[in-house]
Amino acid sequence: MTSRFLAALFTTVVAFTGTTAASRPQGDAARGAQIYERCIACHALKRNRTGPKHCGIFGRRAGGVAGFDYSDAMAASGTVWDSESLDRFLEAPMDAVPGTSMGYDGVKVPQDRADLIAYLQSATADSPLCR
Repeated sequence: MTSRFLAALFTTVVAFTGTTAASRPQGDAARGAQIYERCIACHALKRNRTGPKHCGIFGRRAGGVAGFDYSDAMAASGTVWDSESLDRFLEAPMDAVPGTSMGYDGVKVPQDRADLIAYLQSATADSPLCR
């Protein structure tokens, strides 16, 4: 691919989504821990509940927790979780992965999403939060 094509593609993606890594707010993991309280009805860091566990989510393929029964849509989404894909999904889960079984309206406030993502980044598989 030519650099001209890649630049045009990037411009189109930014125009479509309206966000870039640089335009997203900086996250606060401590505040994100408080926001995560909204998630605990269905999720936990260390274990599967109604939703899959979140420890080690970064770099993991959506539908990739062994033993968890994902929706067909999530398993087939091809998503690999990073800050951008989580931001899109957390904003509007059913728009990001049509057919997902996560029946949650989303985290609409960009700062709340950034804080939640910062918290989830701290919950890597080898962090004290996940032991």
